[in-house]
Amino acid sequence: MKAFLQRKNIIFSFKRYGVDCLGAMAQGLFCSLLIGTIIKTLGQQTGLAYLVTIGTYAAAVAGPAMAISIGFALQAPPLVLFSLAAVGGAANELGGAGGPLAVLIIAILASECGKVVSKETKVDILVTPFVTIFTGVALSTLLAPGIGAAASSLGQLIMWATDLQPFLMGIIVSVLVGVALTLPISSAAICAALSLTGLAGGAAVAGCCANMVGFAVMSFRENKWGGLISQGLGTSMLQMGNIVKNPRIWIPPIIASAVTGPVATCIFKLQMNGTPVSSGMGTCGLVGQIGVYTGWVSDIAAGSKAAITAFDWIGLLLVSFVLPAVLSLIICNFLRRIGWIRENDLKLD
Repeated sequence: MKAFLQRKNIIFSFKRYGVDCLGAMAQGLFCSLLIGTIIKTLGQQTGLAYLVTIGTYAAAVAGPAMAISIGFALQAPPLVLFSLAAVGGAANELGGAGGPLAVLIIAILASECGKVVSKETKVDILVTPFVTIFTGVALSTLLAPGIGAAASSLGQLIMWATDLQPFLMGIIVSVLVGVALTLPISSAAICAALSLTGLAGGAAVAGCCANMVGFAVMSFRENKWGGLISQGLGTSMLQMGNIVKNPRIWIPPIIASAVTGPVATCIFKLQMNGTPVSSGMGTCGLVGQIGVYTGWVSDIAAGSKAAITAFDWIGLLLVSFVLPAVLSLIICNFLRRIGWIRENDLKLD
């Protein structure tokens, strides 16, 4: 059995399922729902109906895009990979608000089942797609509604707790999601799976920004402008190797996220009412900020918000950029003085 699994490239590990697949799913979400929402919003704001159409089409294929991305991470053969489009569509639709988590679990199962039978028969072109699609859709029918309901309930619980205790939960959500963003897992996929929006989504944005902007600014002396842009608009995950060598370099962004989280929830009432995946993106391509803005626009259209105020913009800028930069830099300079952070500890390869 061990030799068979090795030949089929089926590896049971947390890294493959919990890191590689989750990260790939986030990319699938970005290339469908997220970019589609951005394009659609741009079309709505500029009055270009064709952009709205493009964005609608892109957002509509989120399920297939996620499933295929997961199959790619699992190094699925072509017939398995392409068959996952149907599986992703079924899992995402039947999973409802918790569709992304349903897609993650079911696409993994369907992909591995497809890999088991791949190239084992002379009619592979029939057997492999049939097994992959049949398994995936059957599991979607049986499991997706429950998985989606559980994920949605957990997300609702977090959002309810944040509304009830915005200070404490602002700290918890901001720190945990910010940490997830820097770890080699996907904070965006986690937020999407939990449908994390509202005040909790705002706290998540704050935590992600604290890590991205924090690391970008405090490592400027080592990495200059290239490092500032790659971390500030890319990902703080680039520092993971340095964190393993010296975990103390993570202290400034974590403290910054513990401060900006409650500032977002208690003072500025910053809410993410755009797509949930935006909650876990931070300043990556300014997706978090665009998500907050699209939420404002949607609220105005729904009549729940009168207008976008100067206070809204000040809050977004402070939470996303100013406070993370200032706090992380101050704390980092202190840690440098006491020797906890040494020269080149933050240097990127």
